[in-house]
Amino acid sequence: MNFTRKTLGLLALGFSSFLFAQEKLPEKPTVKVGGALRFNYNLSSWKEGQKKRGGDFGFDVFRINTKAKYKGIKLNAEYRFYSQSFGGGMLKQGWLGYDFNTKDNIQLGLTQVPFGITQYNSHNWFFGINYYLGLEDDHDMGVKFTHKGDKWEYAFAFFKNAEELNFGSNSDVSNSRYSYDVASIDIDGDGTLDLRYKETNQLNGKINFHFGNKNTQHKLGFSAQYGGLYNLDTEDTSNHHAFALHYQLNTKNFDTKAQISTYKYATKNTTYNNLIALTAYGAPYLTATEATTYTLGVAYTIPVKWKPISSIQVYNDFGYMDKTALNFEDSYMNVFGFLVTAGNVYTYIDFAAGKNHPWLGSVWTNALANGTPNTNWDMRFNINIGYYF
Repeated sequence: MNFTRKTLGLLALGFSSFLFAQEKLPEKPTVKVGGALRFNYNLSSWKEGQKKRGGDFGFDVFRINTKAKYKGIKLNAEYRFYSQSFGGGMLKQGWLGYDFNTKDNIQLGLTQVPFGITQYNSHNWFFGINYYLGLEDDHDMGVKFTHKGDKWEYAFAFFKNAEELNFGSNSDVSNSRYSYDVASIDIDGDGTLDLRYKETNQLNGKINFHFGNKNTQHKLGFSAQYGGLYNLDTEDTSNHHAFALHYQLNTKNFDTKAQISTYKYATKNTTYNNLIALTAYGAPYLTATEATTYTLGVAYTIPVKWKPISSIQVYNDFGYMDKTALNFEDSYMNVFGFLVTAGNVYTYIDFAAGKNHPWLGSVWTNALANGTPNTNWDMRFNINIGYYF
């Protein structure tokens, strides 16, 4: 009996010592590094030389993703390397974060703007028409608080400005960036930049309500955005704003995304009325200062057992840009395609069509602005193959 008591006592003492030692072990930082390498094939209806060659196949992007955590402070960064003609190297996102609990989080740095359906309001490789207006997957410099509850989800943010690479008193926005931001452009080709604006002191708010059951989930939300628009020439600040009503449906393998958005830039520019410049990927273009957009995307995922393919997602994303200016031609975008998942390889096979769209047509600078009257739809067949690690 004494032996048993002594044995149990020693075991209890040993277990207590183990727990105490575990509590005293210093916390170690955790670091995870990943990334992707992507290649792209495209065949465009408006490129005669490309059609004669049967399309072109080449490098898309190489990216590095890093996540780290130590003493509750988190790091999340993604740097992308494109070709020089597409802007070269650029930081897509990079922020420091802290989780107050399992529902509340704060992020500081280059973080995603809480506007509309996030992370993406689309299913395809091209994104949706809102992306080309700076209203989908936009990232700016600031601070963001997010709450994610069982029923309610909301976010509030303050952004000092877009990605700032030049810290001069009168520096124009760099064209090397992932998401579209207000910028400068040489309209008349005289070598002098026009419409020189910058985003500044922007406030964002977004709220979502979740309802449904374990088989069918709904998410209904509203987003608002208001900020300053700084003129580098006059040194005056006007404003810009945007609002969105959005809805998502997920039921088994079916997914729907719908959104109505409206925006306005109060440029107070009489020389180039109703125009403002946006930029990303190394090249700016003009867009209308005021418009309403309508987007609808549907997708259905089919599980398969065709090794190494595990699933095929079929989708269609439609976008319509209704420009307020009466003499401006509206813009359209539709992408039908497939996402093929095979291990770490994700392949987007897209049939993209556009009308008055800079990335889907021969007109770049004015497509999202005044556009081209009586223009036809242009088509682009695109295959993007990416290995993610």
